[in-house]
Amino acid sequence: MNETQSIDSPWGVSVFGAASVDAAPDLARMRVAIEQTRNTPGEAFTATRSAVNRIREVLRGHGVPEAAVSTSRLNLESQWSYGSERTFLGYECTASFVIELRELDTLESVLIDVVDAGANQVKGVEFDVSTKKELRARARTAAVAAAREKAVLYADAAGVRLGPVVHIKDVDAEQMQGYRGHGSPSGGGEGDLTPGKVTVSAGVVIGLSLTAG
Repeated sequence: MNETQSIDSPWGVSVFGAASVDAAPDLARMRVAIEQTRNTPGEAFTATRSAVNRIREVLRGHGVPEAAVSTSRLNLESQWSYGSERTFLGYECTASFVIELRELDTLESVLIDVVDAGANQVKGVEFDVSTKKELRARARTAAVAAAREKAVLYADAAGVRLGPVVHIKDVDAEQMQGYRGHGSPSGGGEGDLTPGKVTVSAGVVIGLSLTAG
């Protein structure tokens, strides 16, 4: 009998349960960056700061509050090309932004204006929900119910009865195979950047004792 067929210390039944809750997204996070390469560090910093100021002005024009915009520190590094010989290209200064939007119908126009203002890298748009904590709680409750339902089926098939719960282990919803993590788009309309829904998932492993049927 191999390891997968034997149980060294039998104690009950262990079951996995998973569930997900769908909700319409009510916020989006845009990740963009400015990269400017100039001959000197000072020129690179100046060009990047100028683009940062233009982007902030654009966002204020769209009514995006300062608290909804987070920026990294300016990063500076030398750039080289490597062909037949090593050639110095200049100093590259980078500033990254994460912009949170609550008005999803402005997403396209904000993104266009931000790019026009100097953001020459668009690293992605992530849709999310502001009530994720409540949705996760609903998904966890449903996951527990799914696990218990599975345990009842196993116990009935084996001719035994379920005893008390003796173990509960949370499973990272973002790593569950076969389940979508948060922010997974689905069902958006044609030509619409906004996904139809965001899925919030949860998983749990429950251990229950067994008694004779």
